[in-house]
Amino acid sequence: MKKKLRRFLPFMLIGMMFFSCKQGDTFKVTGNIRSAEGDTLYLEHRGLAGVSVLDSTVLKNDGAFAFKQSAPENPEFYQLRIGSRIAVFAVDSTETLHISADASDWYNSFVVENSPTNDQMKEVDALTRDAAQKIAGLEDQHKSGSIDDMAFIEQLDTTLQQYKTAVTKLILGNPSGATAYYAVFQKINDWLIFDPYNRQDYAMFGAVATSWNRYYPDTERTKHLYEFTMNALKARRQQEQQAKLLENIPVEEGTGLPDIVLSEVDGRKVALSSLNGKVVLLDFSVYSADFSPKHNMDLNNLYGRYQSKGFEIYQVSFDSDEHFWKTSAANLPWLTVRDPRSVNSTLLATYNVRQIPTAFLINREGDIIARIENYDQLAGELDKVL
Repeated sequence: MKKKLRRFLPFMLIGMMFFSCKQGDTFKVTGNIRSAEGDTLYLEHRGLAGVSVLDSTVLKNDGAFAFKQSAPENPEFYQLRIGSRIAVFAVDSTETLHISADASDWYNSFVVENSPTNDQMKEVDALTRDAAQKIAGLEDQHKSGSIDDMAFIEQLDTTLQQYKTAVTKLILGNPSGATAYYAVFQKINDWLIFDPYNRQDYAMFGAVATSWNRYYPDTERTKHLYEFTMNALKARRQQEQQAKLLENIPVEEGTGLPDIVLSEVDGRKVALSSLNGKVVLLDFSVYSADFSPKHNMDLNNLYGRYQSKGFEIYQVSFDSDEHFWKTSAANLPWLTVRDPRSVNSTLLATYNVRQIPTAFLINREGDIIARIENYDQLAGELDKVL
């Protein structure tokens, strides 16, 4: 008997090792969903190409379920769905997650037990929902007229900065984790909250991309993140390089000016030349930049003082995010248009723009009479011509 055991022992060990490897290539999701008897529970993967169904089960009266899937190479994102109710969670390679929820209070009751990463992701979700609700409230107040344009812009900026301050701590706390990746790609109204073309926000993408490239090299999600981040860096550096080149280009004034024809928020195209007969401030700006809220508040004060004397503002945005621009510009009292070419716009070179913001004061005949880089001087220039 002992000889037989010795003979078969190597094969038993090989079989156990093979079984162990197979077991190590999977993760499990088990749990209980209350108040959902007879409903179908879906396990879905949130991949780069979209959401795909992996498995499903019809819940019985005890609400118990169990799913098993191949383990991912890097922290990966999944969701449980009942009808239109969705809850996102992360899986880090091989593990068993236990999830509990009540279908009647899905979002508040959904818990991934003993999972600090998923606790942090739930915190990000809560912060995002709170910011989205505040912004929706500000938009309602703005539309109703209970807050003016500048108050709307200022409070919108405050809301976003408060959100970024809280989420930045989670990102930098563990940039190689699922929470960091999940956080940098959060959106409100279909635009990214962290703007990869903004120097300060870009640091978040850079930290996550660098960490993921170190710990999960050559995976699909890491390659996508790294390429996305490097393209944003390339675009921003191109903008900065262009600004430096323009610093040494001489500015000619009083020689007429090239026309601009761009679309307003409502899609209607407006030409700069259509404002002939008025004194016009041609203002080049970026709404997502840190200076923008104060910049537009200062312009609004001047606009209120001089509009009745024939003063108009034609403001050109170079924001890369159209949705952000529309949200910020929708109710400003002057003409706001956007150049969709953003940092690649030929207007920057045509008008010898050396920095943003920059403006040109145009007289009633359509000639440039002053270049404005120090906006403190604008009121004095307007007093001369109006």
